[in-house]
Amino acid sequence: MPSVLNLSCTPIPLVHIALIGLGSRGMKTLERYSYIKGAEIRYIADLSYERLILANQKLEESGRARATILQGEDAWLHACERNDVDLVYICTEWKSHTTIAIEAMRHGKHVAVEVPAATTIAECHELVKTAETTQRHLFMTENCCYDYFALETLEMHKQGLFGEITHCEGAYIHNLAQAVSTNTPHNDTHTNWMTHSCAAHGGNPYPTHGIGPIAQLLGFHREDYMERLVSITSRGSQSNGEDPVGRINTALIQTHKGVSILLQLDVTTPRPYSRIQTICGTKAYAQKYPIPTLQFYNTTTLTGSEAEEKLKEFATSNSAILWIEGHKMGVANEMNYAMDARLIQCLQKGLPLDIDAYDAAEWSSLAELTRISAEQGGKIVDIPRFI
Repeated sequence: MPSVLNLSCTPIPLVHIALIGLGSRGMKTLERYSYIKGAEIRYIADLSYERLILANQKLEESGRARATILQGEDAWLHACERNDVDLVYICTEWKSHTTIAIEAMRHGKHVAVEVPAATTIAECHELVKTAETTQRHLFMTENCCYDYFALETLEMHKQGLFGEITHCEGAYIHNLAQAVSTNTPHNDTHTNWMTHSCAAHGGNPYPTHGIGPIAQLLGFHREDYMERLVSITSRGSQSNGEDPVGRINTALIQTHKGVSILLQLDVTTPRPYSRIQTICGTKAYAQKYPIPTLQFYNTTTLTGSEAEEKLKEFATSNSAILWIEGHKMGVANEMNYAMDARLIQCLQKGLPLDIDAYDAAEWSSLAELTRISAEQGGKIVDIPRFI
């Protein structure tokens, strides 16, 4: 089977998009594309006619053409079948991600899919197989890889400033119930179904925010790869009569080269929002939460604004420049803007994407693997290769 590693496809001067799913995340995507050049939303698909009407109103208010409406249970399929679509952008509930992505690729479309791209190992293998067979891009929209701190530290590593990285930490720590009640800036990645899914899962069903930036630092399936993990999940408490509060999953991962990784999910306790984002190297240390911290070997520790100012020296990649561009325009979320602007930039120029089908499979596979390990009392579980 031909690989899709570093896949280059025919340049697309104007990327025509079919946007599937107009919940909170999908509607924000539609709004965000008013800032992004080189793409137009041609079709919108959803179960709700009311959301479709609202979406077209938003398109019109931003000076864009109204999209063709596709409504109903099979709307996603009709979108995949359209000949005048280059990119199918999937913002549905995650249990449908793989089905839609596979169908879109089989119809010759490139795919952008929200996280996680799959929920089982079998789905991960099927995604990779389909991408290789069709030679279509499968881009998982992991926006945390386009976080300013992540982009800066990635450039630091490319310049050799961390030395040898020996340990990383990542997480998704976010009280979703509090986000709903307070309308915090981070409430665009959930609805009630996400809260319930996390509570019922038993492992970490939402691992990609934590592992994505780490995977790019370590060069998964290029320079290193995840080999095994152990996972435990705390019992939680149902004293509120609803989903368990305090049910936290913690996983330890070891790579082939011996790097250790701590990964955590906590969406119910009152801890402050954090993705931890810790990098330990032989020459430098960096951490984003709770306060930006940067330490080079035998130098004074920089924290807060001092650390941020130093890190700005490394905001030189194409994606970092797009992040800065989005910030200057006042977009609602710069890392989302940088992610989509970079995706369209690569499709227009026929370049390989920053995140490929192997990334989507590797990162998403942790959902099932952490559950399997936790259900067996923290048993060591081997992580399959997808390339």
